[in-house]
Amino acid sequence: MAEITVKTIDNKDDWETFMSKHPEANFLHSWYWGVFHERMGHKVIRLGFFDQGHMEGVAQAVVEPARRGRHIVIAGGPIIDWQNKQLIKAWVATIKEVALDNNCLFIRVRPQLLDEPHNRELFKSLGFRRSPMHVTADLTSQIDLTKSDAELKKAMRKGTRYELNKAERLGIKVEAAVDDRFMDEFCELQFKTAQRQKFVPFSRKFLTEQFKSFAEQNDVVMYRSTYEGKLLAMAFIIFYGSEAAYHYGASTDLAREYPGAYAIQRDAMKEAQKRGCVRYNLWGVAEHGQTKHRFYGVSVFKRGFGGEDVAYLPAHDLVVKPSRYLGTYMFETARRKMRRL
Repeated sequence: MAEITVKTIDNKDDWETFMSKHPEANFLHSWYWGVFHERMGHKVIRLGFFDQGHMEGVAQAVVEPARRGRHIVIAGGPIIDWQNKQLIKAWVATIKEVALDNNCLFIRVRPQLLDEPHNRELFKSLGFRRSPMHVTADLTSQIDLTKSDAELKKAMRKGTRYELNKAERLGIKVEAAVDDRFMDEFCELQFKTAQRQKFVPFSRKFLTEQFKSFAEQNDVVMYRSTYEGKLLAMAFIIFYGSEAAYHYGASTDLAREYPGAYAIQRDAMKEAQKRGCVRYNLWGVAEHGQTKHRFYGVSVFKRGFGGEDVAYLPAHDLVVKPSRYLGTYMFETARRKMRRL
């Protein structure tokens, strides 16, 4: 094998063509996720790894100018052959150089790898350590959309089937928008949900720019459910490649009485199947038995749809400036405990 060469990728089609050939590719490593971060004012570096002129891997690095410590984030990637030692070596060496060139303390990676012993050992051997904070959902609940409707319904909890039938019986209405007409309403509802459930809400700009970045490719839908004209729930679903992801959701107090959130998931799964998706990712869930976790209630809701838990390797840090990293590590560890994560 010839030496791996690394180039900056500045052509969207080159990037997305590569991504389309890899089943593990996900929206967090899409070109459009990078566009979203650029619109948030972040520097985005897209790297391509080549062997004899053929692209064999990509890595999208976002520079986070956080007050707790400037660092690089690689979410849902890199997308490379994890059996190719030469390619892995080239990736690690390159991303270290990028971190130093951008005055970063560390590199935080949440790879699209299953949380298995050999993958943990791989990252340990590369010099990574477990991050004190997550980057994105590690433990997820995913539904196999290649199953028949009968199989999907059979896998659901009895209570979930009841709520879906109730939604149909009551005539709960679900609207879907591929533009941002519901965005202001969603942002307000997300803020109210955060107050009720005691978590830190995303900013209006964060949600709006993310939606717009995927809406330009027709890869996102905003759902809104109502009963007799009253708002129940909303959801932000991203459709990318072979997977649909329930990325964000919010609900009103009335949703506890009327199953608007269930109706949204039903319609989103149908849309995912129409688009050719083979997986419906309900996104993050708390570990079984973690009844004090702030996401315990929503985890029960998600698991009711009969998916399987899929655990990805949690975020790992590659430290490039050890003396300055310690303060960040202590701060983030304390914040994780305070937020009950």
